[in-house]
Amino acid sequence: QVQLVESGGGLVQAGGSLRLSCAASGRTFSRYAMGWFRQAPGKEREFVAAISWSGSRTYYADSVKGRFTISRDNAKNTVYLQMNNLKPEDTAVYYCAATTTAQALDVPENYIYWGQGTQVTVSS
Repeated sequence: QVQLVESGGGLVQAGGSLRLSCAASGRTFSRYAMGWFRQAPGKEREFVAAISWSGSRTYYADSVKGRFTISRDNAKNTVYLQMNNLKPEDTAVYYCAATTTAQALDVPENYIYWGQGTQVTVSS
């Protein structure tokens, strides 16, 4: 069992930055690949970024590539999402998730555990 708690969301102007954190409980955090997803009102949940269990491989949605960076610290049981040059279209609830699979990390159905989400609002 893994519990995930996101933090770091908030209101920021376009062009600004935020860093989201996702703290995981349990001693097996390093066994899980981690992902960030987001969901805007009236839209489907969409993939943002993912990172392998070791941190050696990262994956990004085209819409955030070059602006967002995912990282993890297995000693702290935490995964991060650094978001730079934020745009109004980045406004959404951001969720972190954990999975034991190493493939198709952009598919939300492959994730086992989910956090409660943190709101990110980007004003124009």
